[in-house]
Amino acid sequence: MDQSHFLWHIGQRPEGCWRRPRRCLLKGCERLFWPRHWRAHYCSEACRQAARHWRCWQASQRYRATENGKQRRREQAQRRRQRLREQQASADVAASREGQRIQASGEDFSTRPCDRPGCYELFSIPHEHSCKRFCSVGCRLALRRVLDREARYRARRRRPRCERVTKRARPPDTS
Repeated sequence: MDQSHFLWHIGQRPEGCWRRPRRCLLKGCERLFWPRHWRAHYCSEACRQAARHWRCWQASQRYRATENGKQRRREQAQRRRQRLREQQASADVAASREGQRIQASGEDFSTRPCDRPGCYELFSIPHEHSCKRFCSVGCRLALRRVLDREARYRARRRRPRCERVTKRARPPDTS
């Protein structure tokens, strides 16, 4: 595990680090660390892996909200129920059971996952075409801070470098 985020508290700046310390973008971590690259968002390899896991989870949530994803989920649930029936039939051939049926929790697809890495909260959206992307103001500001910093850096890289303007000597006056 990268220990560079502890050096900020000591006050030492490790070699090869970027200009200023940053906060880890992963929700729940948010530690200060010295980035080694201008696009570094996470303080350690564990945070990077957690963000990668979150991206996979978010992609599956988006897919399940589509018609094809809903259909596949229904088929998956049917296969599982069939397996359970077969297991129950083989285990309880003679025994009859009474009780309440477990109510199936219908998945509600009118919710959307937060766009901040590591935030697994689902929030409801007012309508289908809503542009709301975050569960809270804190998540929105954390991602905005990162996007603004990267936009400033890209703007600096696009600016033409200041070249020295050399004055040319005037040709001698021949008149």
